Amino acid sequence: MDISRRFFGGVLAAGLAAASLTACTSDHTTAPATTAADADLRSGSGANTTLGPIKQINAGVLNVGYAEFGPSTGQPVILLHGWPYDAYSYADVGPLLAAAGYRVLVPFLRGYGSTTFRSPETVRNGQQSAIARDIVDFMDALGIDKAVLGGFDWGARTVDIIAALWPQRVKAMVAVSGYIITQQAAQQQPLSPEAELGWWYQYYFATDRGRLGYTRNRHDFNELIWRRASPAWNFDDATYDRSATAFDNPDHVDIVISNYRWRLSLAPGEPQYDGYEQQLATGPAISVPAITISSDFDGAAKAGKGYRDKFTGKYEHRILDGIGHNVPQEAPHPFAQAIIDADHL
Repeated sequence: MDISRRFFGGVLAAGLAAASLTACTSDHTTAPATTAADADLRSGSGANTTLGPIKQINAGVLNVGYAEFGPSTGQPVILLHGWPYDAYSYADVGPLLAAAGYRVLVPFLRGYGSTTFRSPETVRNGQQSAIARDIVDFMDALGIDKAVLGGFDWGARTVDIIAALWPQRVKAMVAVSGYIITQQAAQQQPLSPEAELGWWYQYYFATDRGRLGYTRNRHDFNELIWRRASPAWNFDDATYDRSATAFDNPDHVDIVISNYRWRLSLAPGEPQYDGYEQQLATGPAISVPAITISSDFDGAAKAGKGYRDKFTGKYEHRILDGIGHNVPQEAPHPFAQAIIDADHL
């Protein structure tokens, strides 16, 4: 079975169409989409094979592992990965931004790499607002009042949520695939058969067999997702294996299964996040300066029109043709430039 770009694009287009039913109206028009010059886009293994020393800090319920690049006095930038990826998605972006004078922080999300729970009693909860709260706690622990945020996949959703719920903490933002805050009610609506096929892994994870299969086969499972989500990215085994070590985290399976079951209302969240989720269920607008990026992964949603009205502040939308889902690792120069440009909107 070939999970091609058109399947992923169909899923995202349908999801965004559902989200747009509650979109806020505004007088803004969609910014012209831009395509980065071919010379700035490259597929391969990247220029950097290390994140440098991984630091640790207690933040909220977690002890967070994170990479840091650039001067401690620079404008803070926090970059967030998704599933099934890790901090190595920013192995090239981090040095590029550091060279521009930024202080770049790349944490491993809960369930990844060296990030661990401080208490064995804490629920291994993967719901979206719990992950967003983790990043706000991470900022608090480091004494960062406001940062430029960037991310893709779970990371983009987390950036969207923080910008919506804690706009005072966000100087500017970059989100791959745009506005992807999960609204559980919308998730209950069926999509077209072709679009549903793209969500095969979510249905797999909803079963006990899927949980066991992911536990046993996560290395090969996640490599399959990488190749299907970025079919033109010719990464080598060493590049994938550097990230795959992050999936050996003892809480990884619990967090991933929780995340996808929660989205489908098959697993409960935690009461302390109910207030956040109630706000997110309304499809809140984002007012901070923002740049959204689309790639081939977004398919029919590439133009970004389905979520344009969700961004009510200064805004640009950019399209990267020939690039898959892992935008920062596949196209580090355009992604880094988007961070810099968003900071100056």
